[in-house]
Amino acid sequence: MPPKSPPPSRKMPWIIVTVLIVALAAGGGWLWYSKAAAAEAAEQAENSPTAARKPAIYFALEPSFVVNLIDADSVRYLQADVQLMTRDDATAKALELHAPAVRNRLLLLFGQHSASQLALRSAKERLQDKSRDEVNALLKSEGAANKVDAVYFTSFVTQ
Repeated sequence: MPPKSPPPSRKMPWIIVTVLIVALAAGGGWLWYSKAAAAEAAEQAENSPTAARKPAIYFALEPSFVVNLIDADSVRYLQADVQLMTRDDATAKALELHAPAVRNRLLLLFGQHSASQLALRSAKERLQDKSRDEVNALLKSEGAANKVDAVYFTSFVTQ
């Protein structure tokens, strides 16, 4: 009589299933990580200073802005030359089309300040940011391209 073979192990199917699950989880993790790394690399390449950027397009709002400031103690004025910068051709065309509305919005914005509020550099920089946001909001409300990147004061005088 030949020796009896041991009964088949009941653990073997479970071991195989566990190994397959671990292998699938590892493969899925690697796939997710590689896609995330590729997306991050693409974003860094797009935002790097060496990435090809379109040239800046400047749009001068002429004539100079002259507005009454809200000083209570005396009559004060602001005279400012303003240029808008974009890198988008559609936005540049929208600025030409909506220039009167842009000037109106900026006149109203500038007139909400006092001379003392505008004395500091940080206040002027905040006014530039508010101006950019105001112009982009106007263009968006008109259904036009609204990618104004910056507002520059090329002259800024308070009296």
